[in-house]
Amino acid sequence: MSTTYTLDTATSRATPTPAPLKRLTVPAIRRQKGGTPLVMLTAYTVRTAQLLDPHCDLLLVGDSLGQVIYGLPSTVPVTLEMMAAHGAAVVRGSYHAVVVIDMPFGSYEASPERAFESAAFLLKQTGAAAVKLEGGEAMASTVRFLSERGVPVMGHVGLTPQAVNMLGGYGARGRTEAEADKIVADAQAIADAGAFAMVVEGVVEPIAVAITRAVACPTIGIGASAQCDGQVLVAEDMLGLFERTPRFVKRFAAMAELMGEAAATYAAEVRERRFPGPEQVYAAKP
Repeated sequence: MSTTYTLDTATSRATPTPAPLKRLTVPAIRRQKGGTPLVMLTAYTVRTAQLLDPHCDLLLVGDSLGQVIYGLPSTVPVTLEMMAAHGAAVVRGSYHAVVVIDMPFGSYEASPERAFESAAFLLKQTGAAAVKLEGGEAMASTVRFLSERGVPVMGHVGLTPQAVNMLGGYGARGRTEAEADKIVADAQAIADAGAFAMVVEGVVEPIAVAITRAVACPTIGIGASAQCDGQVLVAEDMLGLFERTPRFVKRFAAMAELMGEAAATYAAEVRERRFPGPEQVYAAKP
């Protein structure tokens, strides 16, 4: 049964519900190639989606939720069911951005047919517009298979976190000529197979520039280059919720400090019996 439903704004904390906007489409995103840079952030919950949606062209329900939400050591343990639950929440909380859902490790690599089953499950369960999968030339036939059957696919090349065990870590890719050539070839193969956009992650800047110039679809950089057709960050990194972040992250806020300060003030008021005060308790009826 689908997990999508209409939010009851009369009872939900996630109110007020913003006035619905006309949601962007996958073709509209593709047409942004070479235009105003695309803005993408990750979102995993209704409330985060509501806050980010007016400012973003795309919201990515990333398998990074394994680390950010669940405290897992990598994205590898993330399941389709986890992605579906969070994807449905983000769709419910957004009205403007194209919602893209990561296909988790093990859900698409075995065959194009298996990938279609997984993608269909995610799109049916969530109402999202597209899926994202990692990999280059080896995944081109899968990207083509999905695209020809009506599933919009965002590619992901360069540093591919699901392959962390094979890569041996999260270091930048493309420092040798052979690896650089392979990443560019991977990007071209995915674009030629029908990807409507692609994430280019953790590569030395000249590679990101070369890919952006070479492919017909928009490139969305993360640890890549400002010359990409757009940018994406994990929202929690951008908001400063973690002490340790990759070097390519810029903290646009200091939410961890604000939350810590608020919790400390709350704790002090509770222990001093200053909270709840008269404004937070119910008086007996006369």
